[in-house]
Amino acid sequence: MTPTLAFHGAARTVTGSKHLLSLGNAQVLIDCGMFQGTKELKERNWQPFPFMPSDLDAVVITHAHLDHIGMLPRLVREGLKCPIYATAPTISLSRISLTDSGRLQEEEARFHSKHNLRHDAKPLYDENDAFEAMRKFKPVPFNTRHELPGGGSWVYKHAGHILGSAYAEIALPNGEILLMSGDLGRYDTPIIKDPEVVDYCDYLVIESTYGDRLHSKEDPLIKLEQALQWAWSSGGTILIPSFAIGRTQEMLYYFKKLQESGRMPRVPVYIDSPMATSVTKVYADAKDDHDDEMKLSVSEGSSELEPLGLNYIRDREQSQALNKQHGPQVIIAGSGMANGGRILHHMRHRISSDQTMVLFTGYQAEGTLGRQLIDGEPVVKIFGEEVAVRAKVDKINALSAHADQGEILHWLSFFKSPPKKTFIVHGEPKAQEALAAKIKDLYNWEVVIPEQGQVEELGN
Repeated sequence: MTPTLAFHGAARTVTGSKHLLSLGNAQVLIDCGMFQGTKELKERNWQPFPFMPSDLDAVVITHAHLDHIGMLPRLVREGLKCPIYATAPTISLSRISLTDSGRLQEEEARFHSKHNLRHDAKPLYDENDAFEAMRKFKPVPFNTRHELPGGGSWVYKHAGHILGSAYAEIALPNGEILLMSGDLGRYDTPIIKDPEVVDYCDYLVIESTYGDRLHSKEDPLIKLEQALQWAWSSGGTILIPSFAIGRTQEMLYYFKKLQESGRMPRVPVYIDSPMATSVTKVYADAKDDHDDEMKLSVSEGSSELEPLGLNYIRDREQSQALNKQHGPQVIIAGSGMANGGRILHHMRHRISSDQTMVLFTGYQAEGTLGRQLIDGEPVVKIFGEEVAVRAKVDKINALSAHADQGEILHWLSFFKSPPKKTFIVHGEPKAQEALAAKIKDLYNWEVVIPEQGQVEELGN
């Protein structure tokens, strides 16, 4: 029976990664992510799965971002029996991320119910569901072949996106190779190893988040230094919406670099995210995944992730107290797109003041509060309340854990022969179409941009 691949998420949109590989009677799900962004996209999370969770024979996870793992608790609650495979760092991060997601959803449901914002307020899943999902995880090392039901097997290779992130190089029963890129990282970024080069596959599924643009060449240290000098001279507060996994640790690295070169004033930094606090420890301890510079600093007894003046906010009371505290100060909190988490409370209290700067450090998906602020909306809604925006809004453009168009094309240039088909996922339509056009123009490959629910045969 010819293998098939069905695209049940991240099809003509950035989030919600779910790819169902059928190998004869066996079904393998690659990633099970949450849709994020617009109301219409988030509503998809409440729809029934387009497959029976109890029919799955294996789940293979590429990395620990919620748009790749965020629906696993619901998948388990609705009958998943099989193991969930991931690298060891991905499992450590998922344990933090999924329980935090369940807890936040419970808190938001209570908030909406208390303030009559939604009469049917309920969480998509709760913290207990997340704990149950974690029981299904099984670690798989990098560069070690592991068997799949249905006669296939796969190997994890370093993707360089976040700690533990991997490509899944899947050998199909007919001997052909399917490469699931997950999210493709960048070269020469701090802390973790660079993406591994791949030179062959028969079918390629590649992300396209930044498929229509090139990352800025600006020096993130200069932009960050300018923001810190503004806070120091004005007594202002810098709010940094930041992804707890990857981006927060990168920001700590840059603060430390500025301090080491004498370019950072004595501005305290507050990490207001229990999740980011836990993730930072996982990053510090994951020595096998560190790049050479990080390994060297650890061996010398220092840490690139511990700048002076760093304060971890542990509980809600401390977080609320921050709202009454004057600058200069930096508050880093999740989420990175300002579509949930503690950053929303800080924004509600502070973005109507010109003594506030909101400094974004990553991609802002369509429909998120982050995108509205970047686009210059004068009034935004936070927890159903209209809030005037008087804060400065800026972005460090050079920071991204995703490869840009040029970096994706560079990665593809190592292929010795073209895949039979290249499927472009994880991007807004404009980005996908731009990347498809470039791949066709440069390499003359056959490119497919799948629709939601599309099924493709993999075989002769």
